[in-house]
Amino acid sequence: MIQETDRLVLRPWREDDAENLFVYASDENVGPIAGWPPHRSVAESLEIIKTVFSQEGVFAVTLKPDDTAIGCIGLIRGRKSNFPIDDDEGEISYWIGVPFWGRGLIPEAMERVIRYGFEELCLKRLWCGYFDGNEKSRRAQEKCGFRYHHTNPATYFELTDDVRIEHVSVLENPAASDSSL
Repeated sequence: MIQETDRLVLRPWREDDAENLFVYASDENVGPIAGWPPHRSVAESLEIIKTVFSQEGVFAVTLKPDDTAIGCIGLIRGRKSNFPIDDDEGEISYWIGVPFWGRGLIPEAMERVIRYGFEELCLKRLWCGYFDGNEKSRRAQEKCGFRYHHTNPATYFELTDDVRIEHVSVLENPAASDSSL
C-alpha cells in the first residue's frame, strides 16, 4: 500500500533501499534517540528491511521527486505494538535522517498515517511514544494532535542496552463513539 502527501510518498521498503537506509540509520544522532543502535553496515540495513520493515504498516518515507528513502514511519496495530493496546488501536513510530530535520516532513507523514489509521483501518485510538529528552519527537506528536497520556518509569531497553524513561501520547479517533481511556 502506498500513501502520498504533498511532498512525500510513503511506500513499502524495498531491498534496494538498503544503501540509503544505511546512510541515515548509521548516524549516531538518529537511532539512539529513537531506541535502536546505529546501523553498522549496508548488510545490517538490508537485514532490518527484510526482518523489521517488511511487516504490514511500515513505510519508507521518500521524497516525491526522487523516491529516495530518507526515513521510516510505521502504524502497528494491537498486540504487535510495543504498547499493551487493543486490536482496534495502533502505535505510530517514526524517524527521519538528520539532513531532513526541521522541515515538517515527519508531521506531514504522520498526518497521512493518522488519516489512514482512522479512516481506512477504523482504529479508535493511536498511541505514540518518545524517550525522555527527545523534544523533536515530542513536538512532532503535539503538532499532529497527540496529547500526553502517561510516563513509563525507567525501563531497560535491550536494543540500546540502557535504561530509559518513555513518555506516551494518545490521539482519539474523532469518529469513535467510545473514547474512554
